[in-house]
Formats: sequence, C-alpha cells, structure tokens
Amino acid sequence: MEQAMRSTCTLLGIVIGLGACDATLSGPERDTISADRGVGDGPAADDQQIPDGGLDGPVADGPLTPDGPRPDGPKPDGPANPDGPTPDGPPITPDTTPTLDAPITPDTAVTPDGPLPTPDTAVTPDASPAPDGPGPSCAAKALLTALGSSHLLAGAAMSDAVAQQAPFDLRYQYLAGGIFDQAAPCASCASGCTSGGTSCVGGACNWWGCWQWDQLPPGQFLRDFIDKVIADGQIPMITYYEILPGSGVSEGKPEVTVAAPNQSFMARYLADWRFALQQIGSKTALLHIEPDFWGYAQQVGPDPTTMAAAVASANPTDCAGQPNTIAGLGKCMIAMVRKYAPNAKVGLHASAWASGPDVSLNKNASLDVVAEAGKVGAFLTACGAATGDFVVVEASDRDAGYYSSIGQDRWWDATNATLPSFNQHFTWAKALSEKVGLPLLWWQLPVGNMSLPDQTNQWKDNRVDYFFSHTQQVAQSHGIGFAFGAGASGQTTPSTDNGNLVAKVKAYGQAGGQAPVCP
Repeated sequence: MEQAMRSTCTLLGIVIGLGACDATLSGPERDTISADRGVGDGPAADDQQIPDGGLDGPVADGPLTPDGPRPDGPKPDGPANPDGPTPDGPPITPDTTPTLDAPITPDTAVTPDGPLPTPDTAVTPDASPAPDGPGPSCAAKALLTALGSSHLLAGAAMSDAVAQQAPFDLRYQYLAGGIFDQAAPCASCASGCTSGGTSCVGGACNWWGCWQWDQLPPGQFLRDFIDKVIADGQIPMITYYEILPGSGVSEGKPEVTVAAPNQSFMARYLADWRFALQQIGSKTALLHIEPDFWGYAQQVGPDPTTMAAAVASANPTDCAGQPNTIAGLGKCMIAMVRKYAPNAKVGLHASAWASGPDVSLNKNASLDVVAEAGKVGAFLTACGAATGDFVVVEASDRDAGYYSSIGQDRWWDATNATLPSFNQHFTWAKALSEKVGLPLLWWQLPVGNMSLPDQTNQWKDNRVDYFFSHTQQVAQSHGIGFAFGAGASGQTTPSTDNGNLVAKVKAYGQAGGQAPVCP
C-alpha cells in the first residue's frame, strides 16, 4: 500500500460500507486523497490513506519513504528488497511528510527470554494443511453469525456519502502515522503532547489519538468512527499499522530486527495498542494487526520463537506470560484484545510473498502454492494467529491498469487459463486458511473496473467484477467477506469508479448475499 497531505479530517476505510468526513476537522489528512473525510473529527474516509507501506509487493517506481505507503512484499523478479518493498498505499506528499519517532538503535535490543531453540526446531508446515474439527468454512459461518450476518460481508474504504448509497456491511479505517513520544498516551492534545517531536496542538502531529480538534480528548476520532459506522448499520474494522511509522526505521526487515527488539519503543507501542482497544471497549469491531510486518518477519527467519522482540519486558502489565519474541508479540496483542475489547474480533495479516516467491504474481506452473501457503500459515500460527478469529489476505495494492502504465504486468487472468490467475490465489488462500484453521477476510481489493479510461483516479482492474461474480468461490475458500479500497493516492476509489462498486453492492444485497459454506 501507499500513503499524504494534511487536512482537517483523517481517512476512513470500509469493507462494504464507507463513510466520509462530514465536518471540517483538525486531524491530519493521511494522503493526497483529500476528498470527503471520515466521521466526526477524524481523517478522510473515502480514499482512505494507507499509512506507511503497502501490501502487495514493492512498487517498482522508487524506494519507500518513512511515511510512504505500505509495500507489498518482494519484487516480482526476485526476493524482497532487504529494506522492504516499495509502498503500495496512498503516498504522503513530500511537503507534508510527518516526522516520525527517532529511529531505534540496535543497541537497545532485548534478547528472547530463555535459550533460543536450535535450528532444527524451526517452524515447518505440517504435511497436511487441514486442521482438526469442522474446518474454516464452518468457522466462517460461526463468525458471521456472531457478527449478526447470514452472508459474506461486502465492504470498502469510502466517504460517508458513498457509504449511504448501498447496503455496505463493513467499513475499515487505518490507525497509522506515528505514536505519542511520552511514556503513556497523552491526556490532552492541546498541551504537553508530541509525536515524532511535533506538537499535537491544532492537530499538527501524526498520532491517531489527536486526529480531531485538540480541545477534544485523545481518542475521540476513533470513538466517533466506531459509533458512526455502527449507527449506519455497518461493522467497523480497524487496521492497526504503527510499527513502521511509529519507529522511524526503514521499511522491511529493520521493523523486525531493529524496531521490535527496542524496549523503549515497544513499551510505547503496546501502550498505544492498549489505548486503541480501550476506545473500542465493549463495541463490536474487526481488528487487523500490522499488515506486512509478519511477512517481513518470516523473511528474517522461519521460526518467530527465536526472533527477539520486547514483549513482556516492554509491557509486563499485559504480556507478563509471553516470551520476548516475535511469536510472543503476536500472542500478546491478540490476548490484549480479549482483555480490553472483548466483543471485537481480531486477525493477523498474511502476505503472499512472505515465504519467498510472490504467489500473487507467480507464473511458474510448477510452484507448489499449497506448500507456500503452509509455510506462511505455520509461521502465523507460531505467532498466535490461531488464537484470533480470522486471517486477513489481499490481492493487490493498486489497480492493474495503473501498474500497466508504469510497465508492470500485475493482471490476474479472470478466465483462469494462464498464470497469475484468480484460481491460483484462491488456492493459496484456502490452503492458508486450512493451515491456520481460521476463515479469511479479503481486504483492500482494487476498486478499478474495465470501463474506466486508465488515468489518474480511474484505472482498469478486474477484481471488483470477479469477486462479485464469484462469491461462491470466496465462500468455498473459507472467506467471511471482501473489502475494497485504494492502496495509494491516484488509484480508483468508490467515488471515482463511475458507480460500479455501489451498483455491485446494491445487486449483491438485493440478491440476499452469499451464504457461507459449511458442510
């Protein structure tokens, strides 16, 4: 993904429901996508910015900037860049790039508690990816029932105006950009609060807790977003993406080897996560933890139980029983959800490039995509993914037409005759789900469609049309839903697609939606 300019609102994202900012706020605008902003005093909603990095593999047009979009994994022609792929989210414009926390130095790293496992104990996929029990498809039905839905969720990142035009089920929002500099969340945005060395007075800092008028208490933006989405009859989803922007390290492996082991940073990071969960409280929401990060961690090494991270040492209040490892970090963050936001559902993010080859772009028919999914699933399971409720997967951070304009072929064959194809990615995703034993949520899918002219904000892509015409395939692959959104500024959004997404969601709702598959 990629990332943006400053405004009175912050971006909001939605799965099948969208919302824009109806008021002029003082929170930072997280991308060049200014448009309509989100709820209350928060960031813009429709073309929600993607904080710092991307998901579908690095963009070939330049390295990631500290506050740029999130990358998408390794480049198609080889392993991921050591510092991580170029971002895929809406890029932050150069003149508004926020200052992040000072880079973490390696000398503050902590080592894991106890002796590290020997190499022969590395996490490896089981021979069979299928878990015991009824399987992820029935888990998908149970989760949807718990969320009050009898059908797969349709959602998006959008403006309030678009959100009202169709029966969207879900709406997602990033929390990203940086965290507070103090030891604990600020008590006021109007005084004594800084993020990355910048005062939060007047909404000038990047900490999400002050993405509203500074006379309102910290966290008001998130509380307003949750309340607005629920009032609209949609499910709020939060994508928490703060290790990269909060630490100031280079994107990619340094997030794992430098940021995560830093006790001082991780103490603030986990305090920020706790504060976010406390704003959600007893409300129902979906929580998506750190896109890309787990993929970068797997590229560092195959066994997260041997990789140092400050967990119990950084947050003894909530993580005392967890080891100081990457595996302990995932487990603790999920356990904190159960403690502070008991009605929320939570999932880690799975990257198709984490195990080495980028399955989403694979053209080699001999690649065993099921085995690659098993590797990713085993790694995430070691990080506690199976103690969550779902796993988040994606397709691409940007429209295929945009990629074609910069000389990259990232189309998936909708006829499934050649690679890369939709069938290949669904095969990978289904095997991943069965390895972890949890259903999937498809997230930040490109919004473009084939009727668009292939220009800024209106690029061709075939994902919207394919997903809505193949909802049974989504269900059979253990999906609980699919959410669409631009992963970078200049990409197609629900406001610029000439109404295609809204029309598809209306038709989907009128048809009663796709029921989950449970044998």
